[in-house]
Amino acid sequence: MTNFKNTNTRDDSHGGSPSDLRRWRQYLADERAEAAVYRDLAGRRSGEEREILLALAEAETRHEQHWLKMLGDNVGKPRRGGLRTRFVGFLARHFGSVFVLALAQRAEARSPYARDVHATAAMAADEQIHEEIVRALATRGRNRLSGSFRAAVFGANDGLVSNLSLVMGISASGAPNSVVLLSGVAGLLAGALSMGAGEYVSVRSQRELLEASTPNEDAQARLPHLNAGANELALLYRARGMSPEEANAKAAESLQNPPETPIAVPAGHDKHEAVGTGLGAATSSFLFFGSGAILPVLPYLFGLQGITALIIASIIVGLALLTTGAIVALLSGGAPLKMALRQLAIGYGAAAVTYLLGMLFGTSAA
Repeated sequence: MTNFKNTNTRDDSHGGSPSDLRRWRQYLADERAEAAVYRDLAGRRSGEEREILLALAEAETRHEQHWLKMLGDNVGKPRRGGLRTRFVGFLARHFGSVFVLALAQRAEARSPYARDVHATAAMAADEQIHEEIVRALATRGRNRLSGSFRAAVFGANDGLVSNLSLVMGISASGAPNSVVLLSGVAGLLAGALSMGAGEYVSVRSQRELLEASTPNEDAQARLPHLNAGANELALLYRARGMSPEEANAKAAESLQNPPETPIAVPAGHDKHEAVGTGLGAATSSFLFFGSGAILPVLPYLFGLQGITALIIASIIVGLALLTTGAIVALLSGGAPLKMALRQLAIGYGAAAVTYLLGMLFGTSAA
C-alpha cells in the first residue's frame, strides 16, 4: 500500500472574511470532487494501481478535513467542485482512460495551496507529489499510445493543412470548381498513401535500429562460463562507456557473483512499445490523413463554389485544428487552449501563404 505523509491540520478553526469563507468552501468542494475522481478511477483498475489511486483519494480526504476545521460552523450548503474537476469526474466515471489521468495531472498542477497562507506547507507538498504520482500512472498509457497516436495526430494535421492549402491555392488561381474538387481528392489519396508508406518505413526502421542496439539478454546467462583470466567482459563494459578501472572492477564483480538467471522481459511486454508498430503507425497515418484531408473538400463535394466554399472549408478545418491541438495537450499535460491556438495559427498561416501564391500565379497566367 502506498503511504503518504499525513497532512498537518490546524486546531485554530476561526471565522475568516466573506471572501475567505467562499474560497475555503470551494477548496472543500474541490477536494471532495477530486477524491471522488480517484475512487472512480480506482474502480476501473486493479492491483497496485488501484491501491495507489485509493491512497490518493484518502489524501484528498485529509485535505478536506483541514477545510472543514477552518470553516467550523460556516461550512454552509455543500457546493459543487469547479467545472474542470466535474468534467474530469464525468470522464472518470464513464471512461477511466489516460485522458482522465492527464486531466487529473493538470488539476494537481494548478493547486493554489502553495500561494494560500491558510493552507499548510504539507498540503502544498502533497499536491505537488500527487501531480508526480498521477504523471507516473499516466506514463504507461502515454507510452502505449505514443507510437500510433503520433502517427495519427501528424496524419490528421498534415491532411488538414496540406489539403486546405492545396484547395485554397488552386481556387485562388481562378481554376473552375471541378478542377479544385479533383485536385482536393487527388491530394487526399496521394497524401494518405504517402503518409502511410512513410510511417511504416520510419517506424520499422526505428524498431530495427533499437533492436540492433539492445543488449542480448541471453549473454548474461553465459557469465559463469567465462574465463576469469581473460578480459572480454571488461572490454564489454569499456565499450559501454566505463573507464578501464571501472570496467575491470565491474567485470571482476560480475564474474564472482553472476546472476542465476538472465534478466528477462515480462511475457507480453514490448520493449519498444513507445515506438509503436510499423503497421499500426501506417494504418493510423493513412486513415487520419484521409479523415483530415477530406474536410477541406466537403464544401466542393456539396456543390459550393468560390469564396463561399473557401470560407466554409476554412471554418471546418479551423475547428478540426483546434480539436487536435487540444487533444495533444490533454495527453501531454500541456495547456489545451495554448496548443489548440498554436495548431490553428500554423494551419491558417500555411493556407494563407498558399492562397497568396495561387493568386499570384493566377494573375501571371492571365
